[in-house]
Amino acid sequence: MRKWGLFILLLVVLTGCRSTPFDGHTVIDWVDFIKWEGIEYNGIYTGVLADEKYIGDKLGTVKYKVADNVTNPNYKIRNGDAAFHEKGTEFFTIKGNPNLLAVKDDRQINGYSVYYSREAADQQWHFKNVSLDKVNKIEIYQPNATNGDKLLSKYTNQEELNHILELLKNSEESPNFQPNMEKGDPDYFQIVLYTDQPIAYKFDVQFDGSTYYWYPSDTAILSNDIQIFLRQNNS
Repeated sequence: MRKWGLFILLLVVLTGCRSTPFDGHTVIDWVDFIKWEGIEYNGIYTGVLADEKYIGDKLGTVKYKVADNVTNPNYKIRNGDAAFHEKGTEFFTIKGNPNLLAVKDDRQINGYSVYYSREAADQQWHFKNVSLDKVNKIEIYQPNATNGDKLLSKYTNQEELNHILELLKNSEESPNFQPNMEKGDPDYFQIVLYTDQPIAYKFDVQFDGSTYYWYPSDTAILSNDIQIFLRQNNS
């Protein structure tokens, strides 16, 4: 019986939290969320605010940051709680989109983090959801956690847009692909696809020294021709 008790305790610890060996506190791996008026909003990792003109009225402010403060795995999140934003952080509506909200965040492309209501499960931001015929601008960024993402290039010419989109569409799924890490971490890029919607699509592109790859849903290999669009060119 004692062995079964230890086994069950181990399962509880492994499902969503970690205990430190020195202070006995539980470290919880929080999902990026904000809760407001009984609705939980989760961060959109593959999307950015397309333009500040879409920001609407102030909706509320964060009342409590749970990361680094909550160690009880049974804690029930409350209205005004946020995973990573500090108390007092303001969040706003996004015009015409009651299931979205935005938080001012200078580290993010175009200055805001965006969130969607978990009750709106039909909203998705995968490459297959992009209306490719409506893409009117593409930007390439080099991520930098310290100084903010650096804009490398911007494209609005229709011929260039079509070329980039074709390279993305024609990438080959390779879920078992393993990047070559012998020379260190791969180079990282972010490609942002703008349409007529308030949320632009953002996808990571990586280069391990020989292969360009990205994650439209699963890992996919890109043609090396994509490199001509990843160079710095802000004209």
